[in-house]
Amino acid sequence: MKISSINISSEILHKMYVTMLRIRLFEEKVADILSNSKEIICPCHLYIGQEAVATGVCMALNKDDYVFSTHRSHGHYLAKGGDMKRLMAELYGKETGCSKGKGGSMHVAFKDVGFMGSSAIVAGTIPLAVGAAFAFSIQGSKRVSVAFFGDGATHEGTFYESLNFASLKKLPVIFVCENNQYSTHMPISASLADVRIYKKAGIFKMPGIRVDGNDVIKVFEVTRKAVEEARKGNGPTLIECLTYRWRGHVGPSYDLDKGLRSKEELDYWMRRCPIKRLERLMFKLGCLTKDQKDQIYENVKKEVEEAVIFAKESPYPKEDELYKDLLND
Repeated sequence: MKISSINISSEILHKMYVTMLRIRLFEEKVADILSNSKEIICPCHLYIGQEAVATGVCMALNKDDYVFSTHRSHGHYLAKGGDMKRLMAELYGKETGCSKGKGGSMHVAFKDVGFMGSSAIVAGTIPLAVGAAFAFSIQGSKRVSVAFFGDGATHEGTFYESLNFASLKKLPVIFVCENNQYSTHMPISASLADVRIYKKAGIFKMPGIRVDGNDVIKVFEVTRKAVEEARKGNGPTLIECLTYRWRGHVGPSYDLDKGLRSKEELDYWMRRCPIKRLERLMFKLGCLTKDQKDQIYENVKKEVEEAVIFAKESPYPKEDELYKDLLND
C-alpha cells in the first residue's frame, strides 16, 4: 500500500523501522557487554545514532549489489541483510562468526548478501568499491557498488583518485559519506577548509548531494535516484549524509569526559533520533500502532538475546585453522 503523502509503501516503512531498531538494539547490547564484562575484547566502533544512513542506502539496493564498509561496520552489515548471530559471534571471536572469528568488529564480511567487507584502514575500501563497479561495467551488468566512509576519509588521496576514475569511466558506484561531525576526536571544522564535502563531486563532474542523514526516507529517495542513474550507465554520485554518532569514537562511552564535545551538543543530536523520527511519522500516517511498536521491539530484543547466546555457546577457532582462509590459502 502506497502512503499518499510520500512516494513509498507502508511495507518499506515497516522494513526501515525494523532495520533501524535491529541496528540500535544490537549496538546497545554490544555497548552493555563492553561496559560490564570482558567477553568482547576487540575494539568496537558503534553505529548508534547513524542508523538511518545504512538503512536508507541499503533499502535502495538489490541483494546482489555490493557494499563496502568501514571500521564502523555493524550497521551497514545488518542493513544489507547480514546474519545477526554470525556478527555477534564474530565480535566474540568465535568460529561461527561471519569472518570465522578472525576479523573481529572491524573486518566483517557476508558475501551471501553482497556485503563484501569492511576495513580498519580509513578510506581503504573506497577503491575496492570502484574496482567492483569497474568489473560490473566490463561485464555489462546492471549491478551497483556502494562505498561507505566517514568524513575523515575525505582527507585521503585515494578518495580523490577513486572519484576521478569512477567519473572518468562512468562507473556504477555510489560514494556515501557519513559525516558524523568528527574525524576520530577532531571536529570537522578543525580538519577541513571547506566542510561541504558534497561540493567535492563537482571537481570530477559528478552529482554531489547533501542530505539529512537522520531522515531515513530522504536518504532512501536520494540513494534510489543515484542507483537508478548508475544502472543506466550515467556514472557515480557522491552523497553526503549529515548525522552524528552518540557514543565515542571507539567503545561504549560518550566521550564527554574528553572535553571534545558538550552535553548540549549530544543532547541536541539525540533529540533528532532517526528511529523516533520515523516512528512519529508512521504513527501520524496510521501505519504503525503502539501495540505493533511494542511487538516489534520485543521481537528484536529477543533476536539480539538469541544472538548473544549463540555467540557464547559457539566454539573458538581451532589452532590448526589459524592460517586458513587467508589470501595465500
